[in-house]
Amino acid sequence: MKGIVFNVLEDIVTEHYGEAGWDDVLGRAEVSGVYTSLGNYEDDEMMRLVSAACEITGLDTSDCLQWIGREMLPRFEQAYPGVFDPYPDSMGLLQALNDVIHPEVVKLYPGAQVPVFDCEQTGPHELSMDYRSERGLCSLAHGLMLGTGDRYGQTVHVDHPECQHRGDTRCHFQIHIEPRVG
Repeated sequence: MKGIVFNVLEDIVTEHYGEAGWDDVLGRAEVSGVYTSLGNYEDDEMMRLVSAACEITGLDTSDCLQWIGREMLPRFEQAYPGVFDPYPDSMGLLQALNDVIHPEVVKLYPGAQVPVFDCEQTGPHELSMDYRSERGLCSLAHGLMLGTGDRYGQTVHVDHPECQHRGDTRCHFQIHIEPRVG
């Protein structure tokens, strides 16, 4: 996993729990905490950090990953100004993940293993989306989807009726995006 994700996790924990909170996470995860944005780190190390974050937040793994994902979106936008500007709303951004956003990520971080989202608009405010990744971080993706609503001032409802972590053959999301008022 790319170091930028570790850096963003550090920012999130530090913002909410202070430097001591991040040090606590590092201690519980038994990792050094030295990450460069362009570096590559083991997925297992990220999951140890997430487990440690669960301990200090009191959240279970799924909820903690959602929280991290939701908090990540504005930090990604800060790190890469203008990347989201071409998209007028959550619907546009979510539909652009595979064809626009993730290819840009791979350009910036050669070798990055990005997830694949099979997305279909099923109504004026509805998306059906399958998530595919060997990492199995569908809850992080769920949080990022919610974060698009925060970004665009929209309420995004995400149902996750099928999940490989629950024994299903795929991770599937049904997304309803409430239109902005005014």
